[in-house]
Amino acid sequence: MKKTSIFKPWVPNWAIQVVLVICMLHTMALLGLYTSNISYAASYFDIEPEDLQFSMSLTYGTFLATILIESRLFKYFPPRNYLISIYLLSAVLFVTSAYTNDFVVFAFLRILEGILMALPWIPLRILMLSRTKSPNATIIVFSITYGALLAASPFIVNIAVWLLDVHDWKYMTFGSAIFQIMVASLIWLTFTANRFHRKIPLYKVDWTSFVLLTIAILTGVYVLNYGEKLYWFQSENIVICAITSLVLSALFIIRQMTYRRSCFDMRVFSYRNLRLSLLLFIVFYISRATLTICHTTMSKVWQWEPLRVAHVQYLNLLGVFFGMTIAGTMMVKKLPTKLILILGFLTMAIYHWWFTFLFLPDVALSQMWIPYMLQGVGVGVLFVPLVLNTVSAVPAYLAPFAGAIGVAGRFWGTNIGFCLVQNFQVYFINKHRYIFLEKLLPENPTTTGIVSTIQESFVQKGYDLAPAATLAMKKVNAGVQTQSFLLGNMELFTVWGYGLFLVALYIAFNKHLRFSFNLLKNKYFS
Repeated sequence: MKKTSIFKPWVPNWAIQVVLVICMLHTMALLGLYTSNISYAASYFDIEPEDLQFSMSLTYGTFLATILIESRLFKYFPPRNYLISIYLLSAVLFVTSAYTNDFVVFAFLRILEGILMALPWIPLRILMLSRTKSPNATIIVFSITYGALLAASPFIVNIAVWLLDVHDWKYMTFGSAIFQIMVASLIWLTFTANRFHRKIPLYKVDWTSFVLLTIAILTGVYVLNYGEKLYWFQSENIVICAITSLVLSALFIIRQMTYRRSCFDMRVFSYRNLRLSLLLFIVFYISRATLTICHTTMSKVWQWEPLRVAHVQYLNLLGVFFGMTIAGTMMVKKLPTKLILILGFLTMAIYHWWFTFLFLPDVALSQMWIPYMLQGVGVGVLFVPLVLNTVSAVPAYLAPFAGAIGVAGRFWGTNIGFCLVQNFQVYFINKHRYIFLEKLLPENPTTTGIVSTIQESFVQKGYDLAPAATLAMKKVNAGVQTQSFLLGNMELFTVWGYGLFLVALYIAFNKHLRFSFNLLKNKYFS
């Protein structure tokens, strides 16, 4: 059976490729919708911002587990029925979440959305590769698919901020549901009822491994997201989740090594190059976690309007596309992948060092747009080469499992990055706050003078002495909090910058990575 037979003969190849790219945007909606306006969504569910981060991790964690069994499901159903069902179910989940105020129910819906996000992801990429007639098809398709993934947050946040100005938050979910229906309609118009693969019975799906891995991932994510807030292992919930994650992970590994139809081949870990690539993926995503601090500084310290913060993110998105163009050009010209990765990590290091000097009470856009855009450039330069380097680190028959390792690196890097940033922020901010408080003792003449001056300013505005004194102390405390936040982030960004610089040096001198880069070059560019 010809693979092209799944598309109707009257549809031109360019139209098929456009439809496949539009289908990929489904992932953008599922990943970015609920985190596009964290403050609003958190207030809607009456939860904390870290709960929204946890909900996104639930979706991505389920995505990671589902891609291990996705190919079996895709081979069982005809592509048209398979994809239409996924998009219509996604529309139903979006509408359901619009009428959900309970966070537990919302979290369960996010888990289901993770499954629906994973099911079409790899099939669509395979279909795009089959329709791209170019010697550089892998670079083109990977750049498009992962570029769309990276663009999810800034693209949707701009839509969300605009929509929240004129409509209720529910309309975002309604709009997303309508988009899913439109995509399903496009598939119905352009696909035939033919199969892409030979039908494989569903009893061969390793459901046990799927359940073990899903629970192990989600409990592990709970530990990373709430560890700092619940004082780590002083919390019974953290202890239970940590033990559960470790035990189920061990059971999953044992099953993969002993079960004949396992969903994952553990032999991929015997390749040193893959282990190094996984490490680089985790480091890369840890380095990305600091971008949230920039956005928090814009809104809480610099007092920028949400619409302005949303628009500024287009600069970062422009940097991503610029960086991906640089990386793609370098790969097409067969330049050493080592140079691409060194350039990417050094760019990320420069962004962190440059932004260190921008943690001030007030900053103009003209001062920060270059380093902010550099962050996007670094991300764009690194992403696709890291993906290709991971896949090329193993023989072709293990490539799908290496791809899953790349997804695992992105997932755990994101969550470890969130955890590290959260804990480092608390440490550095508290460190500087205690220093300030030691200098602001009531018996300190300088402190008395500052409070008296601020109190007098409130008296002149018509306040009585007692309320003026209370407001003066609140203003001093707010100033201490702001300065502690800025100084703490300066230290954090400095540490991250030096860490990324060391990673660049490691890449430059590691002989195993050089060998892996040679494999990549021979596989895709020979």
